[in-house]
Order: sequence, then C-alpha cells, then structure tokens
Amino acid sequence: MLVSGSRRLELKLGVMQGRLIPSRGRGIQFFPFEEWEKEFGLAAKLGLDAIEFIFDLERSAENPLMSSEGRARIRELIGEHNVLVRHICADFFMRQTPFVGDRAQRKENEKVLRELIQAALEIGASSVEIPLLEKSSLRTEADEKKFIDFLRTGLDFAHQSEVQLSLETDLPPRKLLALVETISHPALALTYDSGNSASLGYDSYEEITVLGEYISNVHIKDRILGGGTVPLGGGHANFERLFRGLGEIGYRGSFTLQAARGEEGKEKETIAEYISFVSGYIERYLV
Repeated sequence: MLVSGSRRLELKLGVMQGRLIPSRGRGIQFFPFEEWEKEFGLAAKLGLDAIEFIFDLERSAENPLMSSEGRARIRELIGEHNVLVRHICADFFMRQTPFVGDRAQRKENEKVLRELIQAALEIGASSVEIPLLEKSSLRTEADEKKFIDFLRTGLDFAHQSEVQLSLETDLPPRKLLALVETISHPALALTYDSGNSASLGYDSYEEITVLGEYISNVHIKDRILGGGTVPLGGGHANFERLFRGLGEIGYRGSFTLQAARGEEGKEKETIAEYISFVSGYIERYLV
C-alpha cells in the first residue's frame, strides 16, 4: 500500500512474477520454477504488496497453483512476507487458445480454468486474468461466440467463489465494451495494459473512461507504436492521459508492474525505478 503524507492510499502496487529474478535466457516473462518462493521476500523489501502469479502452458502441472501442497506454500509465503497474490495471469490460454481445438482440448481448457478459479479462492486472489492476445486474439465473430461459450463454463463457479474472470484483450474500447455487455455477468472484469494500448495506437484516456467500471487491474508497461516493450517513459504510452482518466473515474483497483527488463542482475534497481515512476503519477492524479 502506498502512503502519501498522512493519507493512506488504498491503491495496490504489485509486480509481475519473475521480474525480480534474472531472466537467464528465459525471456521477458516466465514462471521462475526454481526461484518463485524467493521473490516474495524481494518484493517485500521493495515495498510492493503483491505478486501477480503466472500460469503458463510449459510445465503447467508443476506450477504450485495446481496442487494443494503448492497452494498451501503460497499461503505460507503470503503470511510470512505480507505480500499478496491478487491476480493469476493465465498465459496458458495464449498458448492453448480457449476457443479453438477439438473437444478434448476444449474440455482440458475448461478444466484448467476451473482449477485456476479454485486456486485463486484458496490463495486469496481476486481474479484469474485471461489474455486474449496474439494467437488468442478475438479476430472474428465466430471467435467471440466460441470464447463466450468457453467463458460461461467458469463464470458461475467464479462468482460463487468470489473470484473474477478478467479479460485482457486487444479490442478497441467500444468493441470491448459491447463484448462485456453481451456477456453481462457479475464475475466478469477487465485487465488494462498500458503498453499494449500504446502499441495499438489507442487513446488510453478514452479506453479508461469508456471501460473504467469494469477494470480491476492495470498492467503498467510501455511499448513503441506497433513495436515491443521498452522501459517506462521510453515508448508511446501516454501516462498523463492514462492517469488523468483513472483519476476521473475514481479508480481504486490495483496496479501491476509488467514493464521491460533492465540490465541482467539489477532487477531490484530496475523495479525500484519503476515504482518511483508510477508513484509520481499516482500522487498527482489519484491521491
């Protein structure tokens, strides 16, 4: 939790899992199987109050989210370090698209979604995020229909479990709003990504003011227009317009640092710089 003067700010700042660990050739985003427990202590030392957990296709059965023992260990670490897991980022569904494949794959996807909802319930996470990006992008009306059918298999269970299913998409704001209103379910939410928006050339202020009531988490990232991820402030993300929009809607959800990696071995320093960068905007627009 961030503090401004004598006022406590009920806005939560976390980090995407793996960002406090050297990549060692594993890419920008991955589940750190050998080091994931260590990251709770690192996050606590930086004053972060949450880690957004990653669930990916690679070695998915080994992810601690998938076992009762693993979930118990996550709860222990949360209690030990006072660092929460508010969101589960299900990158799994970017690799194994939830609206394509044969009946067996669709059933597997439905089972995975239900397991992630159960995991979120057990570790106290408020949402399971489903990225509809890259190969899982909703490109046609048929894609949307099949995805809605998939999502409906988990929405009621999520609602009963007090867990949201949060969509992260590349759809323009009005089209995304229409999708949300079509689904129309109390367990549905949205995850907003400032970098992906910048890469697509969207106006962050418009997105926030159109979609704001549904947004539960903001991924803080910067990207070049039509290009890749860069350090915060080095791309086309307009953070002034983003935070002005968040201020106008009275946003009180969470933020997750998902920005570019810096120099290998200096992960703590890089994240500390990003915390300072984001805190400035929060102080200006949200306090």
